[in-house]
Amino acid sequence: MGPENDLAVGTPSERSVAAQKATWVSVAVNLVMTVAQLIVGWLAHSQSLIAHGLHSFSDLLSDFLVIYASRQSAHPADQAHPYGHARVETAATLVLGMSLTLIGGGILWESGMRLQHVEALPGVELAAFWVAVATVISKEALYRYLIRVAEKLRSQLLIGNALHTRADAASALVVVVGIGGALLGWPFLDLLAAALMGFMILHMGAGLAWGAIKELIDTGLEDAQVEAIRKTLLATPGVHGLHELRTRRMAHQALVDTHVQVDSRISVSEGHRIAESARARVLREHPDVLDVLVHIDPEDDMDPDTYATRLPARDALLDELQPLLAGLPDPEKIVLHYLKGQIEAEVFYSYALFENGEALRQAEKVVLDRLKALPAIRQVTLNCFVAPK
Repeated sequence: MGPENDLAVGTPSERSVAAQKATWVSVAVNLVMTVAQLIVGWLAHSQSLIAHGLHSFSDLLSDFLVIYASRQSAHPADQAHPYGHARVETAATLVLGMSLTLIGGGILWESGMRLQHVEALPGVELAAFWVAVATVISKEALYRYLIRVAEKLRSQLLIGNALHTRADAASALVVVVGIGGALLGWPFLDLLAAALMGFMILHMGAGLAWGAIKELIDTGLEDAQVEAIRKTLLATPGVHGLHELRTRRMAHQALVDTHVQVDSRISVSEGHRIAESARARVLREHPDVLDVLVHIDPEDDMDPDTYATRLPARDALLDELQPLLAGLPDPEKIVLHYLKGQIEAEVFYSYALFENGEALRQAEKVVLDRLKALPAIRQVTLNCFVAPK
């Protein structure tokens, strides 16, 4: 396994340290560019550069949001948060997306207002052009660094922050064109650049917010991912089928729960072993899965005709079996099977009570005659324990 994968499956604390280190680099770059763009944009009369400076300021705010969220999401599960704190990262992504949507909308509105009075705007100066060029270079370099770390950590929040930086670089390129056009005698291009940048920010923010909302309302994984998990479960020895396979995201990971069908005659302990084997197989073959809840079924309980809850519980059923077994020795054990809307009972006796096989067969005939009066019970089998002397 390569170093990239090692980082991807690191502990929450290791992920947090790596995320915070990358984010502090982003903080430093965004702080310098924010100050430079706002000051030079104001002095050089460039509305697009000022707008981009506000965008860089939003980058700075998002960086601090990432630092906070990465620290919080690294906390282990506790009584109040049994699934851990990973969705702090999702909530932070939602806040980031909503803030970008508002900032983009504000820039778009302000640019539209100023475009109505272009003749009253002062001319743009050359210093704004060079700061815009420097912004493109620094933001693109920062994006390449952040996206590399984000993909290693498989962090949606860090990926969102990196894409935010890439959009900032792209919008800075638009600013370069707008300022260049204004310097050549078309001042409205500076405002058009600001308006276009506002739209880009709004679109990106809305996308991030929508992705976070889908996760918070437990939207499932992509169909291809679900199908891969289904195949893994069905490949587990002892699993005969499955239904109710459900998934939901938990930040950079996913939670899975499913019903798997096993042989209806095996013991509870064997069914449990199959369930644990299926769970371990999914966790091993799908690193993005945080946990798997496996429910064992002896049949497809999605069919209303097979609902076991419609049948009598064990205590009530044992009362019904008493007249059925009247005159026979007390059984050692009774095993009940709730299958296909009816009940099957296996009654076990000590071998010493039925050493004569004919006696056991006669007892079965008596029980069979009495069974006709109990429609809920499909069959009763009498068995003897065989133990070494």
